[in-house]
Amino acid sequence: MASLTVNSQPVRIAMAGDTPLLWALRDGLNLTGTKYGCGAGDCGACMVLVDGAAQPACQLSLAEAEGRSITTIEGLSLDRSHPVQQAFAAEQAVQCGFCTPGMVIAVAALLAQNPHPDAAAVKAAVPNLCRCGVYPRVLSAVARAVRIAAHEEGPDAAPHPHIAPAEAARAVPAMRR
Repeated sequence: MASLTVNSQPVRIAMAGDTPLLWALRDGLNLTGTKYGCGAGDCGACMVLVDGAAQPACQLSLAEAEGRSITTIEGLSLDRSHPVQQAFAAEQAVQCGFCTPGMVIAVAALLAQNPHPDAAAVKAAVPNLCRCGVYPRVLSAVARAVRIAAHEEGPDAAPHPHIAPAEAARAVPAMRR
């Protein structure tokens, strides 16, 4: 049984030690924001923070995660108020959304290490693949997240709407037919 900290909560997961962390998170803890993409660590869809560093969860075994601190997209902020989450929404850096959690995690890790990255640093730190091609919007979102984190602008600065954390975190009502 592996003991680790996931999203600031100590957990014990009763799965084989060679189970990829990705499946322990998704199947063992029902944290489905971390996506399975390629299984080879190349696409970035399964990116999580491991002791603060972005890492593909498909390439880390549960045994290797033992005793470490893991942050998934669900744990980045409970109310979606993290500057990167706000900036991605405001800059519409989401198309289908499949790669988005991994990109947000990669950008959050980058900004924690380098609060003012240039485009080359962003491209190097965010290796994620996006079939929808939102890369220009991701660069805009990173720039906006830097400004939000530095309190140079609020997440609700024009021209893009602010998503109130309370609104973002609430359950969406079922659609009426």
